[in-house]
Order: sequence, then structure tokens, then C-alpha cells
Amino acid sequence: MGWKETAEPLLTRMPSVVRPEGHVPFKRKLAWTAGILVMYFFLTNITMFGLATTGAEGDFYGRFRSILAGSQGSILQLGIGPIVTASIVLQLLGGANLLGLDTDDPRDQVLYQGLQKLLVLVMICLTGLPMVFAGNFLPVDGQLATQLGVGVTGLKTLLFAQMFVGGVLILFMDEVISKWGVGSGIGLFIIAGVSQQLVAGLFAIPALGTQVTGFFPAWFGIITGSIQLDPFIQSLLFDPGNILALFTTVLIFAVVVYTESVRVEIPLSHARVKGARGRFPVKLIYASVLPMILVRALQANIQFLGQILNNYVTLPAFLGVYSQGQPVSGLFYYLAPIQSRSDWMWFSGAFTVAAEPWQIIIRVLVDLTFMIVGGAIFAVFWVETTGMGPESTARQIQNSGMQIPGFRKNPQVIEKVMERYIPQVTVIGGALVGALAVLANMLGTLGGVSGTGLLLTVSITYKLYEEIAEEQLMEMHPMMRQMFGSDD
Repeated sequence: MGWKETAEPLLTRMPSVVRPEGHVPFKRKLAWTAGILVMYFFLTNITMFGLATTGAEGDFYGRFRSILAGSQGSILQLGIGPIVTASIVLQLLGGANLLGLDTDDPRDQVLYQGLQKLLVLVMICLTGLPMVFAGNFLPVDGQLATQLGVGVTGLKTLLFAQMFVGGVLILFMDEVISKWGVGSGIGLFIIAGVSQQLVAGLFAIPALGTQVTGFFPAWFGIITGSIQLDPFIQSLLFDPGNILALFTTVLIFAVVVYTESVRVEIPLSHARVKGARGRFPVKLIYASVLPMILVRALQANIQFLGQILNNYVTLPAFLGVYSQGQPVSGLFYYLAPIQSRSDWMWFSGAFTVAAEPWQIIIRVLVDLTFMIVGGAIFAVFWVETTGMGPESTARQIQNSGMQIPGFRKNPQVIEKVMERYIPQVTVIGGALVGALAVLANMLGTLGGVSGTGLLLTVSITYKLYEEIAEEQLMEMHPMMRQMFGSDD
């Protein structure tokens, strides 16, 4: 008996959101999407009961927070981290053909979805338990623990229970969006989190006596003379002028929108409807930027491992030396991604970098290699596991009744044509996105958003716009749903 037969009773009974019967009207999809988004904002502003307001070592996710969503100390502390980590494990297992699942088989689809949910629950535990019980990332209120008579351990257990519920909630919120809403829940949550940071970076007006952080309030102070640029060039480029951050933010927007429009269009014609023609676009960023979440999540998990080991054992110097919870030398330092200007600008008086220039250069090269190679590899895995590969695409075109003019109406023929473009574009696009993410992180962006987070937000928003336009087109012309197999 194989693993599928053994695990089938459990995996087929995993709770899931019911699929809609028939076509879901566009307005209803928007309503579900808006409702889940409101719920997400609500949950990110609910602080876990029993959490101390002071004494935390910092955010366990640290600078990865903007791409893993969630909010420090809230019910959604874990964000989409467990979902992304489970996806990495499944993609690696699927890429090595160790699962033996055919995603075109309805039975295997159910098993795959059940296995994914089970892995998410496991990852919630593996990620949440160290956050609560290792170190002081989520300190509990000792006075409250005494009043309740549960002790510190009991209150920590209550914290983990709340975190577990939040992890399960965001899993099903993502599933609701995927089945009843528009776009992807994971993408929507990333957009929501990063947008909050961007708005704060542009318009935040601090309390009296604190430093101005918003771009426009800062420049209002510069123009009126209440804020001095001293030294001039450094203050103009970095803080408070933040011209470099504004330039990088605009550059990322422009480059992503441009690369999304670069594509190879393969002409199609309908086999039965004369004159019905179309095009299948193979975009430069064919696999989208979502595989970049997987690469950054892998880096985050490596850093989590280093933090956990540092809390429990004395690491050899070659593995890592930590200061204030962050690696400052050793292997874990070189594997830590460049997240901001302060990680590498040793030549600027505005930043204090403890490492030697040669160490920083090695770290930048390692991060660049990791992102380019990892981006290409995960893009290939993403394309193959989401039905975007040449074989799956050829089958979809064939089932829709379309064919490539001048070629025989045969899936194998269409697949060979697709193999000329899809594999190469997938690798090039994945590597390009990886390099762009590192560049954005190095230069910095408005609001302290990570370059990867901004990159994801712009690309996901662009794709969401395309999907909304497509939904509206389908709504106005119902026959197109039948032609392209979109009628549920």
C-alpha cells in the first residue's frame, strides 16, 4: 500500500471552502474580495491577549515582514509564512517527482490540496512554537499570568493558540479569495501590507517632537526652512530628502509595468468558428513574481534557523556571530539578504556598517546569486506545478477549440511550438526578477518597504487589474466563457 492509500482518509477529510456551483457574478466576486480584505485589516489590528507591550527582542520575521504579510503581535502574527513554506516543500517534492500525484486527476487534486493544508498546519506549529517559547520575541505579561493563575508557560501556550487560530484563518481566507473572489488571497494580503507602508512613507505626520518620516511632510519642512539639509548632498539623497528612495520606488513601478507588457504573442484561431482569432501571450515574466516569495521565504527560514540555534547553543564563529539578534559575521551573515542601504553602504557617513568592505561585497554577491538562481529555479517549479508548462498549455488551447494557424490540430504539435518559448522565457524572467529585487533592496524605497515587497505589489496589482478587466469582458460577453472554458 502506497502513501496515497494510507493518507487518503485523512487528506480527503481536511476542511475546505466549498467551490461555487456555476458562474459567480463579477459584483459578487468583488464583494467577497472586499469582505476578506476588511477582515484581514481587522485581524492585523487585534493584539494577542497576554502579550507584553515592552521587552520584545524585535519582530521574528524582521525585514521579511513586508512580503510575508501579517503584523507583529497581532492574531495574524505568522502572516502567509506557513502557506509559503508549505508551498516550497510541495514544489520541491513535486519537482523531484516524489509525490507521485497527477494534478490533472480529480482524485489526486483532492489529495494534493489536503496535503497542502496538512503541511500548512505543521508549518504553523514549527514556526509559531519557536516564536513563543524560544528567546523573547513575544514576551508575555507576567503580572497577567499571575492574576490568571496560569503561570508564564500557560500564558505562552495561550499566545500560541491564538497564533494557531490566526494561521488557520488566513489559510481559509486565501482559499475563499481563490474560489469566490478575484485574484489570489496571498497576493491581496501582500498588496494590503505594502500599501499601508507606502502611504505612511508618503504622508505620515508624526506626533509633536518626533522626527518627520513622511516624504511630503519632510519636503514641506525643507521648503519652509524648518528642516535643514546638512550635509546637503547626503541629506538630499537619504534622510530627510529621500530622493534616492523616491527614484527607486518610481523605477520599480516603471520597470515592472514595462516588463509585464513585453511578451511573445502566439496567434490562435478557432477550429469551428470562422474568423474567431486570438493570441496566447508568453510574457517576459511568464511565471509572475510570486516565485520570488518562495525564494525570500527560503532565505527567511534559513535566518530563523540561525536565530533559534543562537538562542539554544553557542554557535562556532564560522557559522555565525550574533549581535542584538542579527548575524554580524560567519555563514549566516553571508546568507542574510541585503535588505536596505544600511547593510552595504560602508562609504556613507549616514550609515554605520560594522563589517569590512570585502565581507559586504561577498554578502552582496551571495545574495545576488541566490536570488538569480533561486528565482529561475522556483519559476520553473511554479510553471510546472500550476499548469502553465508547454504540455498543460497545449492541452488547454486544444480543449478551448483553438489552434495555431498553419499547424495541425494536435496537442503534441502545439506543445512543440510552446517549448520554443515557455522554458526559456521562464528562466530569463525568474532571473531578471531576482536581480531587480536585490537592486531595489540595495537602493531602498519609500516607507521602508523592502524592494521585493514593492516588486511583488506592483506586479500583483498589474495582474489583478488584468484579471478584473477579463472578468468584466466575460460578464459583458457570456459566450466568451464557453469559448475559453471559463464557465464554471
